[in-house]
Amino acid sequence: MPKQRRAVASRASARATASRARVKKSRVKAKPTARSTATAVARTTVARTAVAKEAPRPAAPPKEPEAPPPPPRKPAFYEALAVYEAGVRALQRHDFAAGADGFRSVIQRYPDERELVERAKLYLQVCERENARRQPTPQTASEWVYAATVALNAGDQNLALSHLNRALEKAPDSDHAHYIMAVALTDKGDSAAALRHLEQAIALNPDNRSNAIQDPDLSALRNLDAFREALGDTAGGRRRARARR
Repeated sequence: MPKQRRAVASRASARATASRARVKKSRVKAKPTARSTATAVARTTVARTAVAKEAPRPAAPPKEPEAPPPPPRKPAFYEALAVYEAGVRALQRHDFAAGADGFRSVIQRYPDERELVERAKLYLQVCERENARRQPTPQTASEWVYAATVALNAGDQNLALSHLNRALEKAPDSDHAHYIMAVALTDKGDSAAALRHLEQAIALNPDNRSNAIQDPDLSALRNLDAFREALGDTAGGRRRARARR
């Protein structure tokens, strides 16, 4: 009997050992391997890539329209530019008289080239101011009037009026001196004095009447009744007389 029990116990122990071995083996098989992990990662990456491909891409921002090319320059522009550059070169070599002539040509001959005209006006003032400084003291009424004109163009009204007073001292009957005096006083805002000198200029030389009608330097006087009277506006005088009645 004891031998049979030992045999039974031995067989039971063997079966238990085999069972534990099978459980251990199944556990070892269940452990993921590096290859299986790599395969899973690859599948996940492919899935994410597919989702990314399926996702709609954001729309590209609309392109801004290109600016149209500038219009071609007219031949007059290049002519004006050549005259303007000649004036600038004269200014750089301190030939202010030649520079002033060039800039005046740009202003008078090419009024449509506004950018060049504005620059020419600025440089013209510089040239005329330097010419006034370098010129000898005027001796005749005409020279004083010319010096006054240069001062006016440079924006120096007081100096211009001083020169014109000298001119009228030498030649009280100079219609040109009276006319430029009217311009200078208009520029300064003294309309009453300007009209007195304008009347004298027209009385001395009737041609000044047509000059005054078109002169932009006298535009501040055009709405005044005294200006029309100075020009001999008889029709306007008759209308005013009827209005007073």
